[in-house]
Amino acid sequence: MIDKRLFKLPKAKIMLTMLAGLILLQAFAILGQGIYLAKAIVGSWHRKPFSSIALDVLIFFLMYLLRQGITWFQNWYMKRYARQTTGLLREQILDKVYQGGLSVSAKVGTGNLVAMLLDGMDEVSEYLSLIFPKIIGLAIIPWIILIYIFTQNTVSGWILLLVFPLLILFMIILGKAAQDQASKQYGGYIRLQNHFVDALRGIGTLKVLGLAKRYGKEVYKNSEAYRKQTMRVLRVAILSTFTLDFFTTLSIAIVAVFLGLGLIDGRLVLLPSLIVLVLSPEYFLPIRDFGNDFHATLNGKNALSQMFDILEFKTVEQRDQLPRFTWNQDSTLTVNHLTFTYGNDDQDKFIVDPNAKMTGMVEQDDQKQAVINELTDINLSIKGYEKIGIIGPTGAGKTTLMNVLAGYLTPKINSTNFKVNNTELATLTQENWQNQLTYIPQEPYMFATTIRYNITFYRPDASEAEIKQAIQAAGLTDFISSLKNGLETKIGEHGRGISGGQKQRIALARAFLADERHILFFDEPTAHLDIETEYELKKTMAPLMENHLVFFATHRLHWLKDMDWCLVIENGKIVEQGTPSELAKNGTAYRKLTEPLKEAEL
Repeated sequence: MIDKRLFKLPKAKIMLTMLAGLILLQAFAILGQGIYLAKAIVGSWHRKPFSSIALDVLIFFLMYLLRQGITWFQNWYMKRYARQTTGLLREQILDKVYQGGLSVSAKVGTGNLVAMLLDGMDEVSEYLSLIFPKIIGLAIIPWIILIYIFTQNTVSGWILLLVFPLLILFMIILGKAAQDQASKQYGGYIRLQNHFVDALRGIGTLKVLGLAKRYGKEVYKNSEAYRKQTMRVLRVAILSTFTLDFFTTLSIAIVAVFLGLGLIDGRLVLLPSLIVLVLSPEYFLPIRDFGNDFHATLNGKNALSQMFDILEFKTVEQRDQLPRFTWNQDSTLTVNHLTFTYGNDDQDKFIVDPNAKMTGMVEQDDQKQAVINELTDINLSIKGYEKIGIIGPTGAGKTTLMNVLAGYLTPKINSTNFKVNNTELATLTQENWQNQLTYIPQEPYMFATTIRYNITFYRPDASEAEIKQAIQAAGLTDFISSLKNGLETKIGEHGRGISGGQKQRIALARAFLADERHILFFDEPTAHLDIETEYELKKTMAPLMENHLVFFATHRLHWLKDMDWCLVIENGKIVEQGTPSELAKNGTAYRKLTEPLKEAEL
């Protein structure tokens, strides 16, 4: 029931050693508290003057204060350790997301990541602050008390010893049932989070399409399922708590009966018997606390387990293997038998509820793409400032190929997948490679801040003259001049408040400003624009593509005339490649794709 990976956390050994020392001292404080309390009570029973029992009372209070002081320091220390550890975990998970890119976020889910990094961290912090003291307390305190009880009354010691394994057995059985229910509850929480995040991200589209109410019902349905699952967890937790309380109370009652009969028969002495009776509840207290806190921290346990899974997710870290370079006319990129698929073995481990078909809209899209958007045996040889057009039917793998070449997705591991200049690489998830590229997708991401920040994204230290030059090159001069606050005008997230054409021009201004980046990725950048706006942007984009290696995925035929080389992709394979003019004459798949496009554009 305890994840062994817990003991591999940072500074876990130091923390466990300190806790063991504190709890060992606390165990003797509990022992002293019980002994001297019993002595004070027996002295009072024999009507001794207070002066004769004053020392016993004083030692009892000192033991009580020592016990409470250790508890306070232990709680402070563990909360501090939990905060530091969860902060480190948050950094590690963010690093893993940055390293893995789309391959991690697509498998885990956006809503899942949000839940994990926000609410999940609070749950994990609570779990860490409680679980370690309870485990060590359970391993030390009962046995010290039991050894002392055996020295006072052997029968009572055997009764307590025989009952303890039964409590452990019931706790394991009910704990597993609670764990199963809590896992399903956490899975429901993740689905609810994913649906809610997706609804917020797409609320504008949902309202336009008239689907807001229907999707709201889906969120409500998931919230109801989560509420019902929470009640199931509570039922199991209450049953478990009742079982522990019932058997511990029954055991103490049995001990009290045997002690009482022994006192009546004159076989036992009052002081040892009272000490045993006082210490019996303390003997069971650690396992009761462990059981109660186990149920209270199940969500934290589930969240931490998923964090461990993400941290163990294999991403190829080769950021230092590719030397720093600048792509130029003599640079080369070779792709050898590249294979990529979304449906790998690592994906299943992130689905927290195996009964759920999907964990969110992101996963739903990826599950659909897993069949058709894989890549098989991709071979390319590229040199210098080539302009490479990528065409194919919807779902053929164009965007997937672009993401793999940009280093956002990791292909099947092969040390010779890529060769950049003279360096062989398994993946292009390389800092020095990605520092050379600019990516302009269909919907360039706009941050909810000023236009200046969005333009200077790649080069925040750019001068005013350089920014002005980029704005002019992107055709944004008139638009910026028409704004009251100019470059300091704030826009909404995803570019709310500006048109699609203006977003594309801002993305182009970014690219113009990043003049040290000589690799351009265009993933259907004009797909959502009308033809007039597209042709205006084309005039702006043409100069940008000079002296750059360009990858251009498109459905629009007129762009192919500007390409030096063209790749035709079907079902994840390059079925034809060559110059556009060669393919127009001899390319069967090329003509099959371009002739309908030519008719549509005419």
